Amino acid sequence: DSKVLRLHLGVLPLFGSQRLFPRLPELRKQHPRLHIDIDTSPHLDLRVGDTLDAAIILSRQPDPSFHAVRLDHNRVYAFTSRALAEEIGMTPDEATLSRQTFLIHNELSDSFAAWKAAIGMPGLDPAAIDHFDSGQLILEAAANGLGIAIMHDDHFRRAHDNRLAQLFTDTIVESPFSYWFICKPHALDVRSVRIFHDWVAKAGL
Repeated sequence: DSKVLRLHLGVLPLFGSQRLFPRLPELRKQHPRLHIDIDTSPHLDLRVGDTLDAAIILSRQPDPSFHAVRLDHNRVYAFTSRALAEEIGMTPDEATLSRQTFLIHNELSDSFAAWKAAIGMPGLDPAAIDHFDSGQLILEAAANGLGIAIMHDDHFRRAHDNRLAQLFTDTIVESPFSYWFICKPHALDVRSVRIFHDWVAKAGL
C-alpha cells in the first residue's frame, strides 16, 4: 500500500498552467501516493495507450475508441490592441473587419467560423488570417497591433493586459470545442488512472 502510483498524463500547456496545476495540491492531499508525469507535446490523442496513460485534449468529439469525459463548454472571444480598437470601434461592421488580419490558433479554425456566425457575419472574408501554434503568441501579436485574435477561455484568462481590448463584448459565442479527459477503456482498471479520472470528472476545472 505504500507503493507510489504513477500516471503519465498528456496536457495542453494552457490548460495545465491555468486550470490543472493550481488544483493539483488538493488531489495530492487526497492521494499522496499519486505522482503525475506531465507531457505537453503535440498530438496527445495519438499517444494515449502508448506512451501516455491518459490525456486532456481540446476537441469537438474524441474518437469513439476512447473513454471520454467532457470537462467544460468553451466560449470564443475576439481581442485586439487598444489602439486598433479605438480606430475600428468595439463593434466594427463587416466592411471594416474585412480589411483586418485575424490571428487564429492552428487547431481552432472552426472557432473563427463560430465567432463570425455569432456576430451575424458568416460570410466575413478578412484581408488575411495568420495562424499560430501558441495562444500566448497570439495574444502578444494582438497586443502589438498585428491583428484581431480569436481565443478560447484559457486564452481569455490570460488576456488581462492593458494593451488589449475585447471586441463585441455583448455577444456570447459558444465554441464548437471542449476540453475532454480521454483514456483507453481498459486503462480505468489501473488505479492511478481511475483516481485521476474520478477526481477530474468532479473537480470543475
